[in-house]
Parts: sequence; C-alpha cells; structure tokens
Amino acid sequence: MKLTSDEQTLAENKVLILYILNKVAKPISNDALLHLVLSVTDMNYFYFQQFLLDLLENGYILNYQKEEHNFYEITNSGKETLELTKNLVPGIVKLRVDSNFKNVMESFENEHSIIAEYTPRSENYFDISCKIVERNETIFEVKTFVGSSAQAKDIVENWKSHANEIYPAILKILTNKKS
Repeated sequence: MKLTSDEQTLAENKVLILYILNKVAKPISNDALLHLVLSVTDMNYFYFQQFLLDLLENGYILNYQKEEHNFYEITNSGKETLELTKNLVPGIVKLRVDSNFKNVMESFENEHSIIAEYTPRSENYFDISCKIVERNETIFEVKTFVGSSAQAKDIVENWKSHANEIYPAILKILTNKKS
C-alpha cells in the first residue's frame, strides 16, 4: 500500500484505529494498539504511526506519556467521527476485531506485565530495571546495576522466567520485622 495512493484505504485504516480504540474503552499503549491492529490487518509500522499522528492532529484521539510508554485514547470527537464513518471498515475486519479482541488483549497484557531490561552505561557498568505492570500501572519495580553484560542478561532472563516467585520473596523480606 502506498501512503498517498488510495484515499479509501487511508480512511479505512484510520477508522479501524478509531474502532479499536473505541472497543478498548480505556487508554492503551502504542505497542498494544499496534498489536491489535496487526492482529486484524497487515499494516506497515510507519503508516500506523502516520495514521496515529493524523488522528491526533485532528483531535480524534489523545496521547499522553506515562513512565516511558505512550498511551492513546479516543476522544468524543473521535467517537462521533467513528459513528459517521464506521461503514468504511469492511464487516469482515470488524468481525476479526470483535472475535480476536479479548484473546489478543489478554495475551498482550500477560506478555507485557513482567518487564526486565538492561542498559549499558560503559563496558563494565549496566543498569537493570525489573518491573511488574498491571493495568498500565507499575506495581513493583527494582533497579540495580552490575559489572558485566553476562550478569545483566542473567538477571533479565531470571526475572522474566521467575518474577512470580521473586516478587513475593522480596515482599516477604521487606516486610519481615527483625527485633
């Protein structure tokens, strides 16, 4: 698809994004929105970002940043526009959104609720951040540093694999009263 070639396709994709945002009915991260869009149609990432920018500029969606993530949500103007234009999205695409919606959202939320990453500062210094996120809120986060990339990778992998065991153990240690 060329970005400037087919105005019907451009409009259809923008309305699809509005349709999904309306279905979500809460703020959603850029990644989750992209994941939902890609679950129902084949869209280039750069076109997707351009469509979001166009929708923002026209006031159909809002964007805000929370921690390091961008979130989007449909505005009242976007809902009104969706009502007038939702027939542009083919019924089969709407059916895919409706049938895939719950599974894709649950899968994405579960996949992204445990986050671990490391950032090299120098050859012998790596910042590590391990988080648990629920409903777009960070409920637990620990940051530390290590002296090797191997150790940083081990910590990130361990957190991703065992956060459900590590988190309660840390809470127990933090709440254990010593006399």
